Amino acid sequence: MDAAFTAEQDEMRRTLREILARHCGPDEVRSAVRTDAGYDPGLWQRLSRQLGLPGIAIAEEYGGVGCAPADLALACEETGRVLLPSPLLATAALAAPLVAALGTAAQRSALLPAFAAGELTAALAVPGPALATALALTGDNAPGDWAGGGRAGGVQAQAGDGGWRLYGEVAQVLDGHSAGLLLVAAHTGGFARARTLLFLVRGDAPGLVRARQATLDETRPQGRIQLREVPAEPLGPAPGADPLAALAAAGRYAAAVLAAEAAGAAGQALDRTVDHVRRREQFGRPIGSFQAVRHRLADLYVQVQAARSAVYYAAWDPEQGGLALAQALEALRTTAGEAIQLHGGIGFTWEHDAHLYFKRAAADELLFGPVHRLRAHAADRAGLFAAPSAPSVTSERAAV
Repeated sequence: MDAAFTAEQDEMRRTLREILARHCGPDEVRSAVRTDAGYDPGLWQRLSRQLGLPGIAIAEEYGGVGCAPADLALACEETGRVLLPSPLLATAALAAPLVAALGTAAQRSALLPAFAAGELTAALAVPGPALATALALTGDNAPGDWAGGGRAGGVQAQAGDGGWRLYGEVAQVLDGHSAGLLLVAAHTGGFARARTLLFLVRGDAPGLVRARQATLDETRPQGRIQLREVPAEPLGPAPGADPLAALAAAGRYAAAVLAAEAAGAAGQALDRTVDHVRRREQFGRPIGSFQAVRHRLADLYVQVQAARSAVYYAAWDPEQGGLALAQALEALRTTAGEAIQLHGGIGFTWEHDAHLYFKRAAADELLFGPVHRLRAHAADRAGLFAAPSAPSVTSERAAV
């Protein structure tokens, strides 16, 4: 594997960093998250038109840039540095891969170009809080473990003369309050022969009720959706496609993107802390000159660099996405916590910028973790703790 960045990738990151530096400072982030959409639509359109950000990993035949998934991860490291509030994760990392994997030719042709152009945003709605389970990040995504159905709630789908109708309620849907399209996981076939399928629901569909939820991290806006006899279209089925396998694949892909965001946020939190301890003086000298502070910063630097290395590996091999996400989330949580401590009394004020990073770390781990379950599932998939098979009698005799 060649992990060296190309000149095009370096140029993309430089351009994106310059744009975000001008238009996405802490004050702009706070203003954007307080809008109805939860992000700045003007900046989103600029990133879509000028850089093709939502279409980086969408095939050229559907109007995308046609780059590898690694390019989207590298871009998200930059968006993570500034905690960019945008529908990028929900649309490009969750919805687009599912439409590409499961959608019919007509659905792909209608939806993917709109995603790539930034004209249509999307959100994945699964009965929650079970997003990490549905995406197979913290365990196998067998429907009985997360999808509800029957007497366990969830979303029900019924077929009639007028097509499919959905009933139910889903909370904690990333960008669910504002997305133009919803991908809803719903049960079909009744209680005895239920199966989970994905359905397409337009944001203006009759019977759909949506509201934004209060969240710990305002830069990750979430919504609650209610489906009251809402008309829906099944996603696919593409020949031989398995919705659960597609969800697991999308989960590994999204994990690599999330890990890149977390690593970028951790790196920026560390950079801001280093800048602060260089300028802040105590006892007539910068506090960064004290050995105890240097040791703490050195430990953080090692942790952030280890997370970045794991992210780059997962960017080229998304199968390692879950493990990279665990490493990056832990680095962000530790770095953001230390940033608050090392900023002293001002760092403990709720309005300080360090809390934006701390809340992002806590909220992402609640949504996609926790870290120990991400690592445990990665270990199970790799067979690290599989019990050794007992030697047969024949092999024992041969050894004697």
